[in-house]
Amino acid sequence: MLERFRIAKAEEIRTLESLSAQKAMPAPFAGSRPSFSAALKKEGLAAICEYKRASPSKGEIEMGLSPEEVARQYQEGGAAALSVLTEEVYFKGDLGFLDRMTFTGLPLLRKDFLFHPLQIARTAATPASALLLIVRMFDDAALLRELLDMTHAMGMEAVVEVFDERDLDMAREVGSRIIQVNNRNLDTLQTDLAICERLVQDRSRAEVWIAASGISTPEHRRYVESLGYDAMLVGTALMQGGAPRKALEALLA
Repeated sequence: MLERFRIAKAEEIRTLESLSAQKAMPAPFAGSRPSFSAALKKEGLAAICEYKRASPSKGEIEMGLSPEEVARQYQEGGAAALSVLTEEVYFKGDLGFLDRMTFTGLPLLRKDFLFHPLQIARTAATPASALLLIVRMFDDAALLRELLDMTHAMGMEAVVEVFDERDLDMAREVGSRIIQVNNRNLDTLQTDLAICERLVQDRSRAEVWIAASGISTPEHRRYVESLGYDAMLVGTALMQGGAPRKALEALLA
């Protein structure tokens, strides 16, 4: 599955390489970026709410709600931060969604498949406070470390996603500060909350930990919170049905 995502990003990277060669890359965002990690460190389990129009496992989820409407509903429902899917082929996202959702003042996470330095530079031209780096996208630690350091140098934070103990070791090897545990098996697309239970046993209090995928009920939320996570990232369960605020309030009840 990750290789399919890598292939889907090839055209984007070619475009960025062309812009870079012409010295026409967009300038870095000049505004302020609210701290992503600070928003997750408040008391209780913080909710990172995702604008997710479609996915490989579900197909189209909710195509009718605009980024602005969803951002407003999430803000009113108690979101600590917003996750914005920008991948176009499988998730029907768009990089421009970040600019359209910044009005809430909540920190924004660019969720995409990023593995090239120019993708980091392009993200820095948006108001995103953080971006996603998936350990499985990297064959070794060198490039992951390069992109992590580049992200920090450009004034953003990196959410580093892991699936197992080997991923976690690499994330720590490069100095990751925010660890996201994905409960979804990318081979079968099935979710299992036992993954976040197993991996969190080895957490450091100096790290910020996020549980992602498979969280759809108040029982799931309470379970994840009991494990000691700082935040949960939820998308499908909030978007399907077309009432994100109502779904978020029910999840947090």
